Amino acid sequence: MARRPDLVGLTVLAMLSVRAGHPYELHRFIIDTHKDYVTGLPRSLYHAVERLAGEELIVPVETSREGRRPERTVYEITDEGRKELSTRLRGLIEHPDPDRRTFTAAISLIGTLPVPAALRSLRSRAAAIEGLLAGMDGQLRAMKDSGLPDVLLIELDYEHALAETELAWVQRVIARLESGELDWPGTLKQDLLSQVLGEPDPRP
Repeated sequence: MARRPDLVGLTVLAMLSVRAGHPYELHRFIIDTHKDYVTGLPRSLYHAVERLAGEELIVPVETSREGRRPERTVYEITDEGRKELSTRLRGLIEHPDPDRRTFTAAISLIGTLPVPAALRSLRSRAAAIEGLLAGMDGQLRAMKDSGLPDVLLIELDYEHALAETELAWVQRVIARLESGELDWPGTLKQDLLSQVLGEPDPRP
C-alpha cells in the first residue's frame, strides 16, 4: 500500500520556511489559518517536529523558559528541509490523488514556492487531469455502447464533472499567475506569520 503524504510534516516545513518558530506557535498558526486538513493536534504536530528534526530537515536553534512554563525550543528549517519541502509540495500539486485533502493542503501552502515552480507544477497537474478526463471519456463511451443504463454510469459521470471543474480552476489560477493578477509577495506571508505568531501567549 502506498505511503500517505505527511501533511502535518509538510505544513511544519512550509511554516518554518517563512520564519523560525516553536511548536506552540506553529499550532496556533494552523488553528488561526483554518488548515483543517491537519488532524490529531497537538500530538500530530509534536510528532512531526520530532520526526523532521530526526531527519535533520529542521534543527533547534534556541531553547527558552518563561516563569513556570515548560521549556520551548525554537526550530528553523535547513537547506535540505527547503529542498524536501519543494519536492513534496510539487509532487502533491502535480499528481492528482483521490484523497482531495492532499491538493487542498498543497494549494494552501503553494505560496512558499517561487512563481516559476508553482506554474510548472500547476501546468503539470492540468496536463494530468486532461489525461484522466480523456480516459474517463473513453470509459464512458465504451460503457454506453455496451448498453448499460445511464444510472449505472452516474458515479463515473460525477467523477468526470469534478475533474472538469478542477481543471477549469487550475487553468484560471495559471492564467492569473501568468498575467500577474494573483499577488505572490513573500512579505505578505511574513507579515501574516508575524501577526499570528507575534501575539502574546494567552496561556497563564
